[in-house]
Amino acid sequence: MAKTYCFLGCFLGLVAGRKFWEVPDPMDQIPSSAGLKGEDQCLYQLHHLQDGARITALLPPSIEGNWISTGCEVRPGPEFLTRSYTFYPNRLFKALQFYYGDHDCRKPSYSLVIKGKVRLRQASWITRGATEADYSLHKVGVIFYSQEAMSHIAAQMNRTCAGFVSSGRPWAPGRVYELLSAKADRDCTAAIGFTMHELSLVRAEKQYNAPHVGALVEKLFLGDIHTKKSERVHYRPTGYQTPLQSAMHHIQPCQVCLLILRSNEHHPPVLPHVPHTQVQLSGKWVSSQCEVRPAVLFLTRSLTFHGENHTWEGLYYHYADPLCKQPTFTLYASGHYTKGVHSEHVRGGTELIFKVSHARVRPLNQSILRMLNNAHHGSCGMSGKWRIREEQDITDTGGCNALGIRLPHIEYELFKTEQDSSGRSLVYMGERPTDGSSPDTPDKRPTSYQPPLLKCAEHHLPSPRQGMAIPLSLSPLLQPCLTLIIGLYVCQAAIT
Repeated sequence: MAKTYCFLGCFLGLVAGRKFWEVPDPMDQIPSSAGLKGEDQCLYQLHHLQDGARITALLPPSIEGNWISTGCEVRPGPEFLTRSYTFYPNRLFKALQFYYGDHDCRKPSYSLVIKGKVRLRQASWITRGATEADYSLHKVGVIFYSQEAMSHIAAQMNRTCAGFVSSGRPWAPGRVYELLSAKADRDCTAAIGFTMHELSLVRAEKQYNAPHVGALVEKLFLGDIHTKKSERVHYRPTGYQTPLQSAMHHIQPCQVCLLILRSNEHHPPVLPHVPHTQVQLSGKWVSSQCEVRPAVLFLTRSLTFHGENHTWEGLYYHYADPLCKQPTFTLYASGHYTKGVHSEHVRGGTELIFKVSHARVRPLNQSILRMLNNAHHGSCGMSGKWRIREEQDITDTGGCNALGIRLPHIEYELFKTEQDSSGRSLVYMGERPTDGSSPDTPDKRPTSYQPPLLKCAEHHLPSPRQGMAIPLSLSPLLQPCLTLIIGLYVCQAAIT
């Protein structure tokens, strides 16, 4: 299934017929959402995502400078961390990764100090809009912030790298323990599943943000981390992880940015306490950015949750390009979800079970149209009856094999809600498995998150069925493979 997705993503990118590197000009003025409410705010957000003119993709990317996290990041595992990467003019880099024992990033556990060299190569033929890069590591060191952290890591290290830390050796504050040295031909990083393959895929963006006309935010997208830890050493990214932002041009206000910028390996950042205000899932949520998934999928999502009867609806817009401007098809899905319970495995998260019962598809370009019309009879709606911009229900055929969708479908999901620095409500749904499989059993439940969705309406709004009639200029499209709903996999792909 993962191979199917990768093929479909690459195919859509090629048939789009445009340059792989698109560099739109920044806008002189950006419309504001001030005064908009309810459905108008939702439509504004969707339109804003497709306003590619406010984003400039730097090609080749300029990565020189200091890049920092803007919050507490969650990697599969889960691992909680913040990052501070510095790239120098001579291609050398120093990367700091601060790891924590809590989901608020307030209890530093240890940090990794990574030094090496990176060389940008050519535009990626797999992930449209990205640049491939080569890197080499010169040194990797670890600094512990407690005896407990040292004992935990040392136990892993000594199993495969004997003598890393002598048994019973006391913790030495401030000491850097060497994990890798190119000069000494020593490498113990595999013992903790460490790689820097994220540097092999790079994308840099300049974003001219509303509501502050002219406000510049620079983002650095690096390769995604495989959701299965044992695969990280071999995996070469095709998607991105949470972007870093420029220390000079980051989103405002950002207290966390300043803390991380002033930190180093001897003084790790301790993020400020953030009250966890209970945010209700009910309402309508839309993507906060053009999203990218592994296997070359670009999309945006619009999800509606009805708390009174625990039903949900999702509208997924798929695209062939990283700016979400070349639509390929839309997917509507709906079903039920269970009452959430606090996750014991991923602190700060809530566990749910989603059922996907119904789905509809609307093709928006010729390549998708041909694929659907050539599908085996009875496997994807009415074969031979598909038309551009005309929607078909695929529920009665048990989904759509051509798109990797199967119905009915159950997913074991994870989510969390937060408020950003501007007080806006955000919801994070579980990250899709990198291999394209589905979290259809409890042991496959996600341990990390997708990019957040922004709450745009509290009250009940017209259902996504009506929303399908929204002009394409106002509606976001989803990735070319298939990540259906919330985080759900209506198929064996990612349904979110």
